[in-house]
Amino acid sequence: MSSPSPGFDLGQFLSTLRESGTRWIQGMGSIPAPGNLNEAWQRALHALQNEPAKLASIQKRFVDEQQRVMQALGSENGGALASAQDKRFAGEAWQSAPQFRYLAESYLAASRLLLQSIDDLGLPQDARQRMRFFAKQYLDAVSPANYLLTNPEALKAAIDSKGETLKAGLENLRGDMEKGHISMTDESAFAIGRNIALTPGSVVFENEIFQLIQYAPSTKEVHLRPLLFVPPCINKFYILDLTPENSFVRYAVSQGHTVFLVSWRNVQAAQGNLTWDDYLADGVVKAIDTVRIITNVEKINVLGFCVGGTLLACALAILRRMGHDVVESATYLTTFTDFSDVGDIAAYIDEAFVRRRESEVGHGGVVNGSDLAFAFSSLRANELIWNYVVNNYLKGGKPPAFDLLYWNSDSTNLPGPWYCYYLRNTYHENNLIQPDRLTMCGVPLDLSYADMPAFVFAAKEDHIVPWRSAYSSATFLGGEVEFVLGASGHIAGVVNPASKNKRSYWRGGEVGADHLKWFAQAAETEGSWWPHWIDWLEGFSGRMIPARRKLGNSQLRPIEPAPGRYVKAQA
Repeated sequence: MSSPSPGFDLGQFLSTLRESGTRWIQGMGSIPAPGNLNEAWQRALHALQNEPAKLASIQKRFVDEQQRVMQALGSENGGALASAQDKRFAGEAWQSAPQFRYLAESYLAASRLLLQSIDDLGLPQDARQRMRFFAKQYLDAVSPANYLLTNPEALKAAIDSKGETLKAGLENLRGDMEKGHISMTDESAFAIGRNIALTPGSVVFENEIFQLIQYAPSTKEVHLRPLLFVPPCINKFYILDLTPENSFVRYAVSQGHTVFLVSWRNVQAAQGNLTWDDYLADGVVKAIDTVRIITNVEKINVLGFCVGGTLLACALAILRRMGHDVVESATYLTTFTDFSDVGDIAAYIDEAFVRRRESEVGHGGVVNGSDLAFAFSSLRANELIWNYVVNNYLKGGKPPAFDLLYWNSDSTNLPGPWYCYYLRNTYHENNLIQPDRLTMCGVPLDLSYADMPAFVFAAKEDHIVPWRSAYSSATFLGGEVEFVLGASGHIAGVVNPASKNKRSYWRGGEVGADHLKWFAQAAETEGSWWPHWIDWLEGFSGRMIPARRKLGNSQLRPIEPAPGRYVKAQA
């Protein structure tokens, strides 16, 4: 695969983008039909046809940029070019061989210009966002690093090993095809209950939707009020209970909290008719009631992560509107309730896609977890797709053991009616923040009724829940908000153990309408945000009492040891 030549035609590129993008998204059941891409493409083509001078300018800039690359490579300061800063091309084999360095530089220059050209076409914002997104997908895919004959590192490895790397790469490809996903880590290195999800405890309740885990205390005394974790049902809960040194659950237990956790069922055909209301009434609300019964307290503390936080916010608003005062405080980790700005994932979602999925699974059926995982990975395709294609298949390598990436590959299915309700009312129509627009479990939804004190955590580099949106979401809650912004992304920002004390976080700004104003007022603190959360939570956790040594109670006895069987079910 060679880089674009100086005679490159932008109109032809747009046609190629439409065709390749269509094939890309048609291959994935949960990624939308190509209608939104076709519409954006038609707008771009119309803009080109009606402004020939603009097209000529773009073409000239392309030729000039290619000439600049060639001149720079021949100069003494050629080392300052872009390829040395790009992880795909920074290796010695790329930088020392002129032909491969030119290939990388030409590709990067063309990529920059093509993305700039889309901006220059004067498209409406939604069309421009889709064109840029799918153009980036295409450009990532055609990188010379992704092909054997244009990757000097892969060629050298094949020659040095006398073809053994190619043989190993083929075996890796076959294995991944059987598994149905690209291996991001050495999956044989981990097993749930063997070296991840190890925090001691027992399943004390289960129904069709979830198991409730109660964790054993590790301190002599605990706070009166227990703490319930509601993780995302799109993923498995053990992201909060990875290896012991990375376990958020274990940390909360070690700080004197009686911790319960919802382990959502990995949906199979029998659960294909479950709805959003089912996950509220028989999921979140049932878990809250069960924790209160087991611990014999009136009010508990709760925590929701990602879509678990979205479900939790809805459940709390409904409970309060019904007059139930059963939650003392709520913590939300990287959570949407305001979906007005969802980042790149918006390129996938339009009315045609939502209607198609409603017709396919809206009345029953299962949404395959691997499709959802691929869609989210595509938001960072270089890091989460092509990086592993190159390492595993071209170079015949094995990815290292990494607990977080093992979890990322452990997909979870969803019930079709739940998924379609969520898709339409959040990402597509943003209905949750509209008071009384929706009725859940027979109660009109108004998030301002969720008026208990809230700790809201967002991650600065989160590409799934952009922090500006997590901040905006917090402003629709009815109670006092402590907003904290952590470094890193959606997962690494949350899983930042206090024992390692890495990265930093920001806090202290006045929570108002403007997230940038908040950031300007906030102070940065080095290290993990976990201890600050514990300090905040202590104010709502009640007096210290002797630790609860028996798990469950006389009516709800332990069913099986943690982590339970629900989390072990495969998609």
